[in-house]
Amino acid sequence: MPVCYTTGVTNQSIRPVLRFAPSPTGHLHLGHALSAFENERWAEASGGRLLLRIEDIDTTRCRPEFIAALLEDLAWLGLPFEPSPRRQSEHFDEYRQALDRLAGMGLLYRSYASRAEIAAAIDRPGHPRDPDGTPLYPRSALAGADDPARRDPAEPYALRLDMTAALAKAGPLAPALSWQEQATPRGAGSEAIPAAPERWGDVVLARKEFPASYHLAVVVDDALQGITHVVRGRDLYQATGLHRLLQALLGLPEPIYHHHGLLLGPDGEKLSKSARSTSLRALRADGVTPADIKGMAVMG
Repeated sequence: MPVCYTTGVTNQSIRPVLRFAPSPTGHLHLGHALSAFENERWAEASGGRLLLRIEDIDTTRCRPEFIAALLEDLAWLGLPFEPSPRRQSEHFDEYRQALDRLAGMGLLYRSYASRAEIAAAIDRPGHPRDPDGTPLYPRSALAGADDPARRDPAEPYALRLDMTAALAKAGPLAPALSWQEQATPRGAGSEAIPAAPERWGDVVLARKEFPASYHLAVVVDDALQGITHVVRGRDLYQATGLHRLLQALLGLPEPIYHHHGLLLGPDGEKLSKSARSTSLRALRADGVTPADIKGMAVMG
């Protein structure tokens, strides 16, 4: 059955809808608490709804015990999420439909190049990088490696967005692609930010064994849930340009965005599960209260 997206969500007469969308690859930490409380603050100030989305599309790293712990931690914090959170692992078909639409427009190609082949192709000074610091995919240098006629269909591959073709396709749809960055819940300080999705190059949108990348899944989920305001960390600020491109190509509604500051650890880096930042569960075991957590998260 074709997916039906919620439309017209940027109409300010519609009740705002916000979401907190953690990935259960570990235990929540103070950085997650900050984002959750920011979403709560925006929902309260605008009279909006607050949804919870569990981004468990990576079924190898997102474990049931982390999901259970996540739900327990958020309940302990007393955040007013609506019942029945959306779980990405239950919606693979919707991501597949989005990929099929992009493929039907001639905007996807299979990349068979191995990590070693890619590394060899970019092993030169000055190779361009995306906003996250990852070297851009060197498609021209890997033309032979990506030729399906030279590959076994059973080999692993990535589905990449042909950025040049995507920009040409999106041009007539959104001549001046941008997003609205809003400073406050009630609309003050709104600014149009140029998208510049070309900075991301030919990004991976799915893999043979993986139904969708974060970038594809998040725009599909936001549209299907009718999200009007995306409140998330500053580390995703530049990714918004890519998300706006995908929204334009897929005919999805455009949310308003707000990217809040990040909590940093003693090393000056953002808090993360991979860096083993102190979890909310550990803080609770040490006697820290939800009010303490809110103060620590909001005040930094």
